Amino acid sequence: MNRYNSPAGQFPLTPTVKKLIIFTTGFWILFQLIGEGFFSLPVTFYLGLKPGKVIEDFYLWQVLTYMFLHTSSVAHILFNMLTLWMVGSELEARWGKRFFLFYYISSGVGAALFYCFGVAIYTAFTGNRMGLTIPVVGASGAIFGLLLAYGILFGERTMSFMMLFPMKAKVFVLILAGVEVVSLMGSGIAGGEVANLAHLGGFVAGYLTLLGYTRFQRFQWGQKAKKKTRNLRLVVDNENEKSKPDKGPKYWN
Repeated sequence: MNRYNSPAGQFPLTPTVKKLIIFTTGFWILFQLIGEGFFSLPVTFYLGLKPGKVIEDFYLWQVLTYMFLHTSSVAHILFNMLTLWMVGSELEARWGKRFFLFYYISSGVGAALFYCFGVAIYTAFTGNRMGLTIPVVGASGAIFGLLLAYGILFGERTMSFMMLFPMKAKVFVLILAGVEVVSLMGSGIAGGEVANLAHLGGFVAGYLTLLGYTRFQRFQWGQKAKKKTRNLRLVVDNENEKSKPDKGPKYWN
């Protein structure tokens, strides 16, 4: 029996998910709780996502490093890591560790770029630079990308909205997206404590990653088919042609 489908555990901890949880949690404890909390190291300033720093000062590494930072609230990192475990493990079992890691990182980085782009447009039209200076931290952008993929691949599975209301995964994801849109409209791009725009960016980045990967696979299949066609050789049965001239030569691939 495939261990990922074993009834012994509904949410098995797959290798890449396990490493991501250990690394993210360890990074949070070592650099934020201890380094920043006790020794006042400017961890969030340099590694958190500040759109102004990314756009104006080219702190491009922040679009990646912000994923491994979280707020001082235990609930923030706990929710993200639990979702990574429950949703990510099944996706890794389906995709394999390489594509799963690529998808996770691309969803998180894509969410950061989407957020920076949205804040830049908002600043250009309103003149409000608040969004450029407030740091964004957390793996939520990547997590929302995972939720989108889960809703697409396992749409008929049952999930619990707010831990109380069971519904199909695809419905859960749609409701979650709707909540993020409404929350964004209520708080605004530069307002509120939750970066709803980054969450929506995770949805968008995840979808584009899946779309791009699917087209890349189709392109590869097409190239392989063309290569096989080019390798086919036209052969003339000259001996048969000589022995039976009335029937002519025979050709095959």
